[in-house]
Amino acid sequence: MTAIVEITDGLKFPEGPVALPDGDILVVEVAGKRLTRVHPDGTHTVVADMPGGPNGAALGPDGHCYVCNNGGFRQLELDGRIFLLGQGDDYSGGRIERVNLDTGAAEVLYSECDGHPLKGPNDIVFDASGGFWFSDHGKRRARDRDVTGVFYALADGSAIREVIFPSEEPNGVGLSPAEDELYVAETHTGRLWAYALDGPGTLAAPKGTMRGDQGRLVAGLPGLQLLDSLAVDSAGNICVATIHNGGISVIDPSSGDVTHVPMPDIVTTNICFGGPDLRTAYITLSSTGKLVAMEWPRPGLALNFLNK
Repeated sequence: MTAIVEITDGLKFPEGPVALPDGDILVVEVAGKRLTRVHPDGTHTVVADMPGGPNGAALGPDGHCYVCNNGGFRQLELDGRIFLLGQGDDYSGGRIERVNLDTGAAEVLYSECDGHPLKGPNDIVFDASGGFWFSDHGKRRARDRDVTGVFYALADGSAIREVIFPSEEPNGVGLSPAEDELYVAETHTGRLWAYALDGPGTLAAPKGTMRGDQGRLVAGLPGLQLLDSLAVDSAGNICVATIHNGGISVIDPSSGDVTHVPMPDIVTTNICFGGPDLRTAYITLSSTGKLVAMEWPRPGLALNFLNK
């Protein structure tokens, strides 16, 4: 296996990596409540302070960074590691925020949909039309949890729709190379779903499925494996960060076959692609506060408004 190279450490539960064309990597620090720019030499600077719980991030068509803010988790520090456990005492509600990377100014685009408040937005991906899909993972409390779904919204703040409901604590979201399928990873079920699309933000008509939300089960991972965020490579494989069995689960969308790439942190949460020819995978090892990189066997899929 290709060697894993540590880019930096000392981050407070990094997630949502975005590989910028200049070689820097944007990450959110969920426990640190900020958006951070990591430079190639490992130094990092704060782009914006973001109260609550900044989570997934993506660059939009206007060059701004769009951030899923989950509102805040309860934090546990154990043996030098950080773990996130349910809704924080200072929970401030879920929202989608837009950050100007030049000034650090952040604004709230969405905090509700059709009168229902967002609970814990988690991951985000832009399609070629400039709209974006995002998951609402919800929040767990002592004796109850939120029932949530997957949304589609416009980048100018003018429209938001809940397209998939319900979903079991949806986390990672991504698009197939042809943008004819949306992939959604459910954390605690360990299942990866595909939803056929017939246009921006629109599910295709159901095709012989019993599921009201029209999803197709791509894979269900056995045992204690929690699925987090994901990225798609140029061959169409879905690369899902996997917790407990710490690493990246590479899943063939047609066969459901799974190849596991282990990482030295049981809380491996995100992957993105960057570098020359998109052959470098940048991976967040969240409990240990590290961003690492490794050469990937295939190029990543170029993202809209970023790598193309």
